[in-house]
Amino acid sequence: MVTPDSIATSIRAGIACDHCEVSGDGQHFEAIIVSAQFRGLSRLKQHQLVFGALGDRMREEIHALSMRTLTPEEWSS
Repeated sequence: MVTPDSIATSIRAGIACDHCEVSGDGQHFEAIIVSAQFRGLSRLKQHQLVFGALGDRMREEIHALSMRTLTPEEWSS
């Protein structure tokens, strides 16, 4: 079974995160991800970076993930 912690671990393994918080019920998940790697990227590119970190898990295990991606500057304001 997919857990919020396992998703957060996968995200952290692929992206240097200042903050990564994932919640969910086993089917639908929500994430707040703060990373300097998001600087200068569009929201679409930020989300693609997260999807890349999750790899095959997005196709095989995770059915729904909504996310809020922020740079450290956006997170602090």
